Amino acid sequence: MMYSALVFLVAAVAVVPLCKWLGLGEVLGYLLAGVAIGPAALGLVREPEQVLGFSQIGIVFLLFIIGLELKLSRLKLMRQSVFVFGGLQLLTASLAIALVAWLLGLSPTAALIVGFGLGLSSTPLVLQLLGEGGELQSRQGRYAFSILLFQDMATIPVLALIPFLGAGANLNGNSSEIVREIVLGIGAFALLILCGRYLLRPLFHQVAKMRSREMFLAAALMVVLGAALLMEQAGLSMALGAFVAGVLLADSEYRPAIEADIQPFKGLLLGLFFMAVGMTAQVGLLLEHPLRILLLVIGLSVLKFFMLVVATRLYRRPWTVALRLGVLMGHGGEFGFVLFSAALSAGVLEASLVDTLILIVSLSIALAPLINALALRSGLLAHKRPTREFDRPRDHEPRVLIIGFSRFGQVVGRVLQNLQIPFTVLDSDPERVDFVRRYGHQVYFGDASRLDLLEAAGAGRAHLLVLAVSEVDMSLRVAGLIRRRFPRARLLARARDRYHAQQLMRLGVSVVIRELLLSSLEMTRRVLTELGVKDEIARHTIETFRQHDEHTLMRQMEASREEQQQPQSHAQANRELQELFEADAESLTPGTLETPSPRR
Repeated sequence: MMYSALVFLVAAVAVVPLCKWLGLGEVLGYLLAGVAIGPAALGLVREPEQVLGFSQIGIVFLLFIIGLELKLSRLKLMRQSVFVFGGLQLLTASLAIALVAWLLGLSPTAALIVGFGLGLSSTPLVLQLLGEGGELQSRQGRYAFSILLFQDMATIPVLALIPFLGAGANLNGNSSEIVREIVLGIGAFALLILCGRYLLRPLFHQVAKMRSREMFLAAALMVVLGAALLMEQAGLSMALGAFVAGVLLADSEYRPAIEADIQPFKGLLLGLFFMAVGMTAQVGLLLEHPLRILLLVIGLSVLKFFMLVVATRLYRRPWTVALRLGVLMGHGGEFGFVLFSAALSAGVLEASLVDTLILIVSLSIALAPLINALALRSGLLAHKRPTREFDRPRDHEPRVLIIGFSRFGQVVGRVLQNLQIPFTVLDSDPERVDFVRRYGHQVYFGDASRLDLLEAAGAGRAHLLVLAVSEVDMSLRVAGLIRRRFPRARLLARARDRYHAQQLMRLGVSVVIRELLLSSLEMTRRVLTELGVKDEIARHTIETFRQHDEHTLMRQMEASREEQQQPQSHAQANRELQELFEADAESLTPGTLETPSPRR
């Protein structure tokens, strides 16, 4: 076991970074690493089928993450491009490929599964190519994302249908057994919906109150694997159960925390899945029938390119967008591996056909970056980058992100609410999170010192960030993280005292509000007015003192960095107070502040 794990890790670390550096993408890197250590090459792993079975947990986690991201508000904004355009693309491509497969001798059922599986495109590969070309916010980038999103969603019902197709093929007309399987599947699905509706949020609420990251992670893994196992026991796809569980949690305040905890497992296990696919790929087929395999790969790319152009033009989009989408998405996708493997397990497709299909998809993915690079360099697909970014859903680009929602942050949020200015909150108190959610605000539970949670809450895209965390150490960690990873973010921070304010300014926070300063100055103004000082003189006096105090604070910033980084003791605070009074005596001459006249 340890030997196999080490072999997988060494292969991944050696091959995947090289493929990324060459611009070929991580998916191809994992596939090549699997080929290298599999029976077709070095033979370091002898039983790839067992590894493939275990590694399908990576697909389970992938579909759980996809379910988490499918918020109803997001789908509502993109509904036309996702369901109309995405559905049109997948329908035309799948039917065209299925027709060719049927003409080549496959049964109608097998041809439809092959057509659908080959009609999919690789989501990570397309997004990577768009990101490298700076096209994520372009028209073609938005339409490509819509198509990919629809493909991911459409995979779920097909995965759920495949076991029934296999059952129907194997039962030779035994309708009662088929009905029993259908009833069992519907019952399991209904049970999962009910449990998710009434148990998931209370479960995560209770776990969150424990403030244990390990227990929160354990609860997330339990939900994913439990939902997957429930569906598998009912004869359905494990991936379907994980997807439904993700959708049930998509609108939960715990979504960013769950997504951040699951993401590493998804990435590693999905990489293991691709490596297992590479290990099981029949490279010998390419050596035995190189011309036939290459013609099938080229035929797939050409047919998908043509059907993508047709679908885009039917959707009344420009030729430039149609041609760009055809080049970007004219290859197979990783979900094809999942579908073909599921169809093989259900007895719908033969092993020799699945081996050929997996090899075709792998080669098409390998060639996609090269085709894209050649198309762009030829100048035929030159594109202009947008002069401005396209609008995105509000919950993905919050106007104001308030980090920490105790008494200080609550005042900011209440004023914004009264002005009907939307804001998003990231807080680590589960009870406070539940309370604020009742008023319709975007509130997420999580540790703000974690980069993945900040990104999930929209810190990199927010118009304004308000750091209102009360704990000094946590505040400094979050401020440092934001300044390093989001240097252009407009950050306003709360400070407990002068010492805290100095540390925040050293981290590069330009706007720091000391929580007691303004209230203390307001109290002082009221003291002066009660002593008989005119209100305008009192206000001028307070403003003069505030400016003086700010200048004094900036002068103290010249202290040594080592001293500033030490915790402030009570004795140090007293010495600072003495220095402040001495600085006041030197800087504020008797004529600077008005002397109050006692009220008679």
